Amino acid sequence: MKDLEIKKAVKLTVVIPCYNEERTLQECVRKVLEIEDKDLSLEIIIVDDGSEDGSLQIAQSLESQYPQIVLVHHDKNRGKGAALRTGFQSATGEFVAIQDADLEYNPMELKNLLVPLINNEAEVVLGSRFLSAGAHRVLYFWHYLGNRFLTFVSNMFTDLNLTDMETCYKVFRREIIQSIEIKENRFGFEPEIVAKIAQMRLRIYEMGISYRGRTYEEGKKIVAIDGIRALYCIFHYNAAKAPLPIQFLIYLFIGGFSALANIVIFLILFALGLGINVSTAAAFILAAIINYLLCISLLFRHKARWNSVTELLMYFVVVCLVGILDFFSTKLLFAMGVSPLLAKSGGCIFGLIFNFLGRRYFVFPETPSGPWKPQVNSNRTMRRMRVK
Repeated sequence: MKDLEIKKAVKLTVVIPCYNEERTLQECVRKVLEIEDKDLSLEIIIVDDGSEDGSLQIAQSLESQYPQIVLVHHDKNRGKGAALRTGFQSATGEFVAIQDADLEYNPMELKNLLVPLINNEAEVVLGSRFLSAGAHRVLYFWHYLGNRFLTFVSNMFTDLNLTDMETCYKVFRREIIQSIEIKENRFGFEPEIVAKIAQMRLRIYEMGISYRGRTYEEGKKIVAIDGIRALYCIFHYNAAKAPLPIQFLIYLFIGGFSALANIVIFLILFALGLGINVSTAAAFILAAIINYLLCISLLFRHKARWNSVTELLMYFVVVCLVGILDFFSTKLLFAMGVSPLLAKSGGCIFGLIFNFLGRRYFVFPETPSGPWKPQVNSNRTMRRMRVK
């Protein structure tokens, strides 16, 4: 594929996280330096993440040879996410790219990824290993399947249509990446950063790239536990702003558990002889407390919009309205000759739906994730970031 041309001079910061990459680091840096020309100046930030081989010494030698290189060293290994966090903080280029030190990706393709950014068509560009017709080394089937599965689940939560969420090649406007608080220290960085750029409603592009994967014998570091962590990160960083169908599915678990608690507490109190009125009201109140705690722990972000007093007041209003519905629907069904268990179950079904709608739109209102929207233009977004 013919390389696209960069039409104006720009500065690109390339962050290279490095942990025990003595075999490939020097060649990687050489290939990155080759993309520099009269229209593209480079800043290369090598973050040695506590390497135990000769990587640090190689990086120090490279820094002394090339003025474009800045070396940062972690005393102990913290993980890829931590290394990138350090590198992003030091970046000074207009744009910032990630380059692994293992030579699985071709640095020359960064020029192509820069074009939508330079033309002001995007704030973030991702290189997809699954869009390209170029050369791809044939390796692990289950890794491929895992990548596609994680991308699929991530897309469900972010409402994006990416093909390669786990790709290394992500290029950002510097203001964007420096405004994002990165919490993940290892490979959870990938789903975390995708979640956060989706929530910012940025203009995101994908472009096909080639890929030369490596085996574990050649130094590949990602393991099965990282896939499990990725699933956790997709849920953790996206749930509060996920599309409505996904949030409702999550709430089915929360509401279902709360409804089960409601029924069990009701039956216990009713069996103790407290009567239909007292048993129904007491069970509902206790279940509402359980529901609230699960909501702020798993689904909705605590204090998403309100201060704590207003949030609790709004929650109390919703609970009261749904409680009235629960109370009278249970009594009505019981008066119609339905058994206590079925009467209470019917009230819980109505409560489940209205509980979710009340919490989603009144107690914990959030702007959902998704593609870029015209009213959120890049200039206004960047001004807001600088204020922070």
